Amino acid sequence: MSSYPHSGPPQKTTLRQRLADLRGPAVPPRPLDARALAALAANPGCGRRALLDGAGVDKTALAAALGSPAAFGQSQFAIIRGNSFEAKVKADGGAELLRLVHRHLGGGAEPPGSGARVPELTAAGPEGRAARTALALREATAAGAWTLLDHPMLALEVAGTPAYLEPDAVVVHPDGRWTVVEIKSFPLVDGAADPAKVGAAARQAAVYVLALEKTAEKLPTASVGHSVLLVCPKDFSNLPAAAPLDVRRERSVTLRQLDRLTRVEELAAALPEGLTFDPARPAEELTEAVAAVSAAYAPECLAACELAFHCRERARAAGEAAALGRGVRGELGGFTTVEEALAAAAGGGSPDDPTAAALEHAARLRAEALREAACR
Repeated sequence: MSSYPHSGPPQKTTLRQRLADLRGPAVPPRPLDARALAALAANPGCGRRALLDGAGVDKTALAAALGSPAAFGQSQFAIIRGNSFEAKVKADGGAELLRLVHRHLGGGAEPPGSGARVPELTAAGPEGRAARTALALREATAAGAWTLLDHPMLALEVAGTPAYLEPDAVVVHPDGRWTVVEIKSFPLVDGAADPAKVGAAARQAAVYVLALEKTAEKLPTASVGHSVLLVCPKDFSNLPAAAPLDVRRERSVTLRQLDRLTRVEELAAALPEGLTFDPARPAEELTEAVAAVSAAYAPECLAACELAFHCRERARAAGEAAALGRGVRGELGGFTTVEEALAAAAGGGSPDDPTAAALEHAARLRAEALREAACR
């Protein structure tokens, strides 16, 4: 039986009040950053994450209250190493960084010289820094010269509230094109890097591209490049190397997810009256509240979502095939649980189902292999 209190006739509440009720009356909204928005794009089917992020719920505190605290994040050593590498890339007025941008995404423009611009972007608060960045972008585009914006502040409206985003760098080309630069500390070995890390960097850069496009809409001579530059150490050294990334697909997925967040009112309206994700509530009540929102757990969530350990535990308890990975889930077709797949492998599936036939055949081959191994 639900523990949520019954109320009389439904009262009309504003969206702001509804989201405040979901967070808890004394819990301020947690602002979204580029990593959180990129994680949304990595798992677009997860309604749980879309609602919690759209409502500004502190998922770290929620995971701790559920008894499954998040255990991911960069080590202090990795942060120091990353900061040191970024400082090296941007040394001497960003000369090496601008050279890499010209080499990979220059588009035939003259190479940047010693007079490249690096405007000052200091201002009070994120709103002031975002306004100062917008002004610097306009001035650089009008000047028609190579310009490096070091840690600019971009604003992107998410579910009716501005999210302030800080890319590593944005370069303005002489032709008015704006390029996002992502500086990461993982290596490029022989021109290639860990695909999972590159994918995460591409999704994060796509968020910055979307934010830049909002500013570029007001400038007819400006355009935002959909190819961003990934800068990493070369072959485990401290020397910078770069590779362009086409983020058009990631941009489209993120845009769809942001559109879902703008409809967070519809997601909230489907929940029981009185439901809350306030970390101060008992763990049993929070478990019931989280279960009321559909999730799409996959092992990749462990590297991107604070609730991943809780969702993994629930997915395993329910025998969900997705807990074994998206690849396994895709191969199993219409079988959504491990129990269904095992039953099909034992001959309990439909003879007309090719997935059931493949599972049964694989089970026979496995049994034969085990018999042969036992006879040796």
